Amino acid sequence: MPAPAAKPPKWRQIADEIAAKIASGEYRPEDRLPSVQALVNEGKGATATVHRAYQALEAEGLVRTIQGVGTTVLGPDDIPPSILTGAARLERLRRTGRPLAPREREVNSCSVLRSCADPEIASLLGIELYDEIVFRSRTFMQDDKPTVLALNVIHMRALIHLPELLDTAPMPKFRHDLYTERTGKTIIAGPERSTARLASPNELDEFGIDVPPEVAVPVLVLRTVYSDDDGPLEVWEDILRPGMWHGGHS
Repeated sequence: MPAPAAKPPKWRQIADEIAAKIASGEYRPEDRLPSVQALVNEGKGATATVHRAYQALEAEGLVRTIQGVGTTVLGPDDIPPSILTGAARLERLRRTGRPLAPREREVNSCSVLRSCADPEIASLLGIELYDEIVFRSRTFMQDDKPTVLALNVIHMRALIHLPELLDTAPMPKFRHDLYTERTGKTIIAGPERSTARLASPNELDEFGIDVPPEVAVPVLVLRTVYSDDDGPLEVWEDILRPGMWHGGHS
């Protein structure tokens, strides 16, 4: 007989219980959740346990906590842009064990070998123009609306230790963690850089935006370079849907 599934940790149980109440409508958008201390007094768990549950709910985009105000439930149109970036997704994965936010899915996953024709990306990776790289891309959907195009340009030396990079199937762990396990080298994120530019026709198609060719549509691009002991290893770009900025979205 298969072994019974292990119970999730207590903080995850608390988070799941609250998430279920949000999904059922028992907690509605703009409702204020009980304070951490109130749940502790109810016997839900220790202060640190309840606090971590609330952190997980915030990382998943279900609630927002404001110091001195409390924790309130977010509605479907209140998804904070801060959970849309690659860095935020990694943080959510490590804090919640879940790679996707509620009502989020990813589509059009692609992973191929390609020559690097972008001089800026080649410079960031420390490679020659048109050197071969691993190119990965996918589109994140929120309630069937494309929100982010995620692009990863990865140095070929990573492929030696992570042959799974060319497989679009989910890895058993996040690839940076697998890389560290297999090489003993820690991957460090550089600062996130943001820039605005005009969306390409392919990006507009991916977002499902139909405008005349002469109409310029700006997008926000968030870029992070990840490095290990041997130098730059990956350039991660998140292209946010037109109208989605750090201060809000449409």
